Amino acid sequence: MAVNPRAGEPAQASDLANIPRLVTAYFADHPDPHIPGQRVSFGTSGHRGSSLHQTFNEWHILATTQAICVYRREQKIDGPLFLGIDTHALSEPAFVSALEVLAANNIEVRIAPEGGYTPTPSVSHAILKFNRNRTTGLADGIVITPSHNPPEDGGFKYNPPHGGPADSRITSFVQARANQILENGLADVKRITFEKALHAPTTRVHDFLAEYVADLRQVVDLEVIRGSKIKMGVDPLGGAGVHYWGPIADRYGLDLTIDPTFSFMTLDWDGRIRMDPSSPHAMRRLIELKNKFDIAFACDTDHDRHGIVTRTSGLLPPNHYLSVCVHYLYGNRTGWSKDAAVGKTVVSSSMIDRVTAKLGRKLYEVPVGFKWFVEGLLSGALGFGGEESAGASFLCRDGSIWSTDKDGLIAALLSAEITARLGKDPGEIYRELVREHGEPFYERIDAPASADQRAALAKLSAADVSATQLAGEKIQDILTNAPGDGNPIGGLKVIAQNGWFAARPSGTEDVYKIYAESFRDRGHLAQIQQEAQTIVGSVLGVAAVRA
Repeated sequence: MAVNPRAGEPAQASDLANIPRLVTAYFADHPDPHIPGQRVSFGTSGHRGSSLHQTFNEWHILATTQAICVYRREQKIDGPLFLGIDTHALSEPAFVSALEVLAANNIEVRIAPEGGYTPTPSVSHAILKFNRNRTTGLADGIVITPSHNPPEDGGFKYNPPHGGPADSRITSFVQARANQILENGLADVKRITFEKALHAPTTRVHDFLAEYVADLRQVVDLEVIRGSKIKMGVDPLGGAGVHYWGPIADRYGLDLTIDPTFSFMTLDWDGRIRMDPSSPHAMRRLIELKNKFDIAFACDTDHDRHGIVTRTSGLLPPNHYLSVCVHYLYGNRTGWSKDAAVGKTVVSSSMIDRVTAKLGRKLYEVPVGFKWFVEGLLSGALGFGGEESAGASFLCRDGSIWSTDKDGLIAALLSAEITARLGKDPGEIYRELVREHGEPFYERIDAPASADQRAALAKLSAADVSATQLAGEKIQDILTNAPGDGNPIGGLKVIAQNGWFAARPSGTEDVYKIYAESFRDRGHLAQIQQEAQTIVGSVLGVAAVRA
């Protein structure tokens, strides 16, 4: 990826989204359902887009909300629906549209007091807490967020009664029904005015913040943090958790400096504003302040991702911190089952594999997407689930369920618990892991691929690969299905003794993504990346002929 020369610089007025134009386009412009790019595309992370491109407009949200109402009826989900929003400009109008439809469909909706913002994990936690010990009248939720995407984007996702991201069976149903509704010109949408919806007897207030903050001690050892008197800094990046950190600090007596101006915002790698806590460009200002704190952290706009800044190492790459989390949690959570496995995605670092093996725990490797961890976290079969894009969640200290969606707040606070208990920050602990297990060199790059090639890559079998070596080493395994749950990874993973690569097609661009790692050096990593493109190119040629 070519890095923009302005990456890491403060955003200027010319970089800001035109909010009035954005909101006007949301209500004024209508998508054409006959244009593929303007249809509802309800993937793992929900429907995302921008009103300026007719990809996230009022019609999309009306149709998608009505489709969710249909799904609820068919599945006999008749408990409350927890509705949360983040701070993106399009989240407010989408909230209005959604509530108008939900109320018209006579669905009990729980919203935050006074239109408050709601982090994704607080919605997941609320669903799970409501559903505990229930078999009927189950709750579910909608979170209006495009995660860390730029300010002009909007997002809309559905969490069924298990509290986590909806699986592909559900999202396929919602997407198909929503597009059908669009094609019918919204004739099937039930809707009342926002004023009536807001005051409908089915619309009730739920204090997400108070519930979440009160329960936090169940999942993070806040007493050890308070007792250590370590100094912490947090940057909410202007996100939905901005009002959560103060009550957390006050309730638990933490020395926590909260300043949403730390990093709001320096430009990301491509010169755009993006609230990505794992990006050294977006996190530049907080990184510059690292010596003021024993540990510092940030979360993205809906607070489901984390970024950890240490005095000793600066911003930790997500894979480094996930490895530290596994090492620490499974050594210190005595209330967890001895059989609780470690969850990771197929494109996460193999350092996690080595740490897990040292702990004597089972590794549960799944395709990309947090939805694959939901059942394991829900049942307690997984103690921890983490993905390379800085998303993670884990069980309560007693082994009970906390959330089945990514939770950036608990991941951030865990870094403080680690620092407080061990007297070393996560950067120091990662260096110890490197001395024990070797140093990995990890990178993700993009390579060009046509739409047909991307489709072919998603459907490969291991038999399509004829190569026997990778960067001078014998290929040990070729995967097109995840070894943990057996589900297709939507691409290919090739593994040798000291390195591996995975190739997955982009869903929106004419590229495929190559994730690669070497436990030798950067030269070996570059060789893996080069040979990965050769192997994939050869395989795609075979697949294209078959098609």
